[in-house]
Amino acid sequence: MRIILASQSPRRRELLERMGIFAFEVIPARGEEVVRPGLAPARLVEELSRQKCDEVAAAHPEALVIAADTVVSIDERILGKPRSPAAAAEMLCVLSGREHIVYSGLTVRCGSQAFTEHEATSVRFRTLSDGEIERYVDTGEPMDKAGAYGIQGYGSVLVEGISGDYYNVVGLPVCRLARLLARFGVDPLALAAEKEQGT
Repeated sequence: MRIILASQSPRRRELLERMGIFAFEVIPARGEEVVRPGLAPARLVEELSRQKCDEVAAAHPEALVIAADTVVSIDERILGKPRSPAAAAEMLCVLSGREHIVYSGLTVRCGSQAFTEHEATSVRFRTLSDGEIERYVDTGEPMDKAGAYGIQGYGSVLVEGISGDYYNVVGLPVCRLARLLARFGVDPLALAAEKEQGT
């Protein structure tokens, strides 16, 4: 089965491979995302992942398409990717010493069959000094990350604890994805075993 990841995120590519899926193409969605204002974070990420998936699937109807979208939510405010270093620093100030929720929407589609779900993980930051925030922003890492941090990178030193799926915070809830793929007859562990055995 032809598998397409509708994302240019290197983290999502790496996580697919960690699951045991190595034979896939990367074809990111290019269209403008349109969402209704006022959507709750869970609904928002589901809608965005569905739009990305549908766009790529329309051009490749025979393929199994995987799409995801991730945001950070705190105080009913949604934090996407920062547009500037100043915006990144402001987001990190908001997160400092507090708990927030990371939401990822996930859509898997093949032909007319599609499933959309979301995952939510609570993350708690330690209290950060202004200097720590400035130095972290200076690394450049926050600029392409929802909520202005990467838990798998330098941002790991900011996180005091999590409750839920770690990989969801990275950007792809792999356990939930494996369950969705099973509905299409795709078993990542079987694919991994075949690769390891050289068959």
